[in-house]
Amino acid sequence: MANKHFNLSSLHRRFASLALSCVHREYPNKIAHVLTSDADIQAPRQLTPAFYGCFDWHSAVHGHWLLARLARIDSNLTDECCQALRQSLTKENLDNEVKYIDNNQRQAFERPYGLAWLLQLTMELDEWSKEKNEECFNHLLKEIQQWRENLRSLEELVVKRFSSWLPKLSYPVRSGEHSQTAFALGLSLDYARHVNNETFAQLIEEQSLRFFAQDKLYPFNYEPSGEDFLSAGLAEADLMRRVMKKNMDKFYRMVERIFTRKKSVTIES
Repeated sequence: MANKHFNLSSLHRRFASLALSCVHREYPNKIAHVLTSDADIQAPRQLTPAFYGCFDWHSAVHGHWLLARLARIDSNLTDECCQALRQSLTKENLDNEVKYIDNNQRQAFERPYGLAWLLQLTMELDEWSKEKNEECFNHLLKEIQQWRENLRSLEELVVKRFSSWLPKLSYPVRSGEHSQTAFALGLSLDYARHVNNETFAQLIEEQSLRFFAQDKLYPFNYEPSGEDFLSAGLAEADLMRRVMKKNMDKFYRMVERIFTRKKSVTIES
């Protein structure tokens, strides 16, 4: 039975409006910017010309992912969302993103959260560019394919960054914020499997097992902290569900070990 108070089209429109209102709104802006010289004192739109809106870089990236997603699933929003994507995802803009990020002083830039969302945006465009059976997208197909191709150099840099960083990470970050390891690895693993990058997927799987496979008795009573927008415990479970998908019995045992609580025994004197 349909929910009379739930209108999917209105929800799509609301989300589209949020992203459209900010992806090209430059200020206010919080940049995580390492200055290497006087030449680096520039406006956000000059430093990162594709992803300068929405207050910070990662929000701009997942704002573009949202527009791509909505353009795919709601034909009423396709033209409007594509207009914004068209403005941002030019080859020149994305080449300049690479130029900015590919700097030895910016090795930790937007790692891991923003980088994971960049891979999700890439995956979304890659999936969309192959939907040749959708007549309503035929007139946009070449353009969508070009956006996906324009992202390739940045995509390769992000995979390289993850691949060099993960083996060096001694322990996972278990915060409920952008620094959290599990959430970003889940998004990145989805991407790696979609593009058939077996080397990258294997690295994520191996490191995820190293980080989390021996966990037990997760302290959910510590969640959430005052600044959390993610659950470290649920994100870990969601990641390991992906990693262990070929051995779900092992995954279920892990979940039981991590999340099951034994009743405490009170000893009276």
